[in-house]
Amino acid sequence: MATVDRWLLPDGIEEVLPPEAGRIETARRRVLDLFQSWGYELVITPHVEFLESLLTGAGQDLDLKTFKVIDPLSGRQMGLRADITPQVARVDAHTLRREGPSRLCYAGSVLHAKPQALATSRSPIQLGAELYGDSSTSSDIEVISLMLETLSLADVPDVHMDLGHVGIYRGLARAAGLSGDAEQRLFDALQRKAMDEIARLTTNVEPALAGMLRALARLCGGREVLDAARETLAGAPVAVLEALEGLTQIADCLAERYPGLPLYFDLGELRGYHYHTGVVFAVFVPGMGQSIAQGGRYDDIGADFGRARPATGFSTDLKTLVGLGNAELVSPVTGIWAPHTADPLLWQAVCRLRGQGERVVQALDGQACEAALSVGCDRQLVLKEDTWTVAPLAS
Repeated sequence: MATVDRWLLPDGIEEVLPPEAGRIETARRRVLDLFQSWGYELVITPHVEFLESLLTGAGQDLDLKTFKVIDPLSGRQMGLRADITPQVARVDAHTLRREGPSRLCYAGSVLHAKPQALATSRSPIQLGAELYGDSSTSSDIEVISLMLETLSLADVPDVHMDLGHVGIYRGLARAAGLSGDAEQRLFDALQRKAMDEIARLTTNVEPALAGMLRALARLCGGREVLDAARETLAGAPVAVLEALEGLTQIADCLAERYPGLPLYFDLGELRGYHYHTGVVFAVFVPGMGQSIAQGGRYDDIGADFGRARPATGFSTDLKTLVGLGNAELVSPVTGIWAPHTADPLLWQAVCRLRGQGERVVQALDGQACEAALSVGCDRQLVLKEDTWTVAPLAS
């Protein structure tokens, strides 16, 4: 019988060891404190749910990422969460049922049946924030600003942001009367910026609209893109112009708040097109092919849970932030070594010190004081005149 390497983990599934685990946990606490300071309330969602609830509004991409199992109690198919966002949408729409704006945040492990890209983890720690109940651009600006503050907290260097708006393409496609299949094929061509294919797919579209659709693939670059779009799309439907105006408002506010942040605009980039309904955004850093944080507006996702609500939010992977960031997340390990004894006065002294925030490690039966250094202790408890006192660790 072949020997089984019982220590092996599946590809993309990793364990986190000290001190990295401590750094990640410190970062998690700091980020959640940041979210709370902005008025966001923490929710904790289940790791497994019935599949139809877990995949609501998320489309095929999330379906392919989701591990599926059968619930032995109900016989129904369940999924291990690959994205916490739909779960939080259900909490807002069905469980909390609040009126007016609601700010919720989360941090938890997710599992991906397929990795986002080669060499990426299939067990990220997803954290994010969602703002429900408000459809104005002020909500989008708040969420994007909170995302940028999260990256700043982790001290992630050299970030730049991509901004787009799926409402621009959606409005033009609707005005052009494109069918579902034709809209999808043109969408695919726009993502590849296949100019000849885009031209062929818009041959039978009214000339003015065809010109606008073709122009989307070229409307990419810096802030000047929005000015060019205003001219190119001047004759577009009202919904398209409103989307462009909203994107411009967001860009202007971000430029004022974060003057050093490079902004890149791509009106043909339709990230999350089947999921998002308005502005979409993503943050990149040099050397990383995938975005390290992303989000956008996804209005009416709560409709499947009985209540349609405007919504916008962002998410990121905590492990990635800690790996890329330069923030000091772990203090030098120090501690107090306590000998092995049943003396109740020692126990009282240990409890008092721990209550004051000190790290106290008590020797096990047979352990000598020399073991103190191996567990990071730099002081010790010694008995002087019937009192246990903290003293330097003898070298």
